[in-house]
Amino acid sequence: MIPHEKELVERLKNKPFALVGVNTDKDKEYYKRQVAVHGVTWRSSWQGGTNGPLCREWNVRGYPTIYVLDHKGVIRFKNARGKELDAAVDKLLKELEDEEKAKSAK
Repeated sequence: MIPHEKELVERLKNKPFALVGVNTDKDKEYYKRQVAVHGVTWRSSWQGGTNGPLCREWNVRGYPTIYVLDHKGVIRFKNARGKELDAAVDKLLKELEDEEKAKSAK
């Protein structure tokens, strides 16, 4: 997944898009090494296990769990991967663009 995430972050670097990772490795130093080895440049939260606050709050039960939220913070897609993830993100960016155009036309 990391190669695709890198591509997505690079492709959308000038768009209103954010990728946030949640890591459940027990060992924080291992997590830090893996972030460096894999070149993770996006926000990533270390939770120290599956009982971390973000995992509980978002009801994460399997890995990877992917939520795609719109600009209002509403979960619109779950567990989209690859081309499906690209399409979901592109759809939401288009919706935002259309909404902004409609507002400025008023």
